[in-house]
Amino acid sequence: MKTSQEGVNLIKMFEGLHDGDLKKIGWQPKKCPAGIWTEGYGHAMRDFKGNFLKGNTMPIHTMSVEQAEMLLKDDLSAFEAIVSRKIKVPINENQFSALVSHAYNTGGSSTLFNLINAKAPDKDIKNWIENRYIMGGGVILNGLIARRKAESNLYFKS
Repeated sequence: MKTSQEGVNLIKMFEGLHDGDLKKIGWQPKKCPAGIWTEGYGHAMRDFKGNFLKGNTMPIHTMSVEQAEMLLKDDLSAFEAIVSRKIKVPINENQFSALVSHAYNTGGSSTLFNLINAKAPDKDIKNWIENRYIMGGGVILNGLIARRKAESNLYFKS
């Protein structure tokens, strides 16, 4: 299964194509609320050992919109594979797309996957999606509350 255009649009809306330095040409990295440097549509940057890039010095990297789109496409493939591997029960395209968005932002949640695989009541799944992973850097963020609500709405959309 692939992420629907609605799911891609949800990710793009909440991740945003950001520019960390408006004085430079091209799209620059930006630090997310958790202190990780990101580029394009929220792609977490890593060092040569695979560790997330953190710190106060902006990585020197510029990308075009086209490069950001390609990076998003590559990232989506990885998160689609995670969701496909973790979900053992039939789900529809909206549910799949909502879970890919959630995993894209959080890395994925075994608890959420387990609830779905156990066919937990919808109210329990909805409550979990909407009330977990709403903090960044130890602070509740309105943007994450809105994102979790949008993911929940997509998951339960007919």
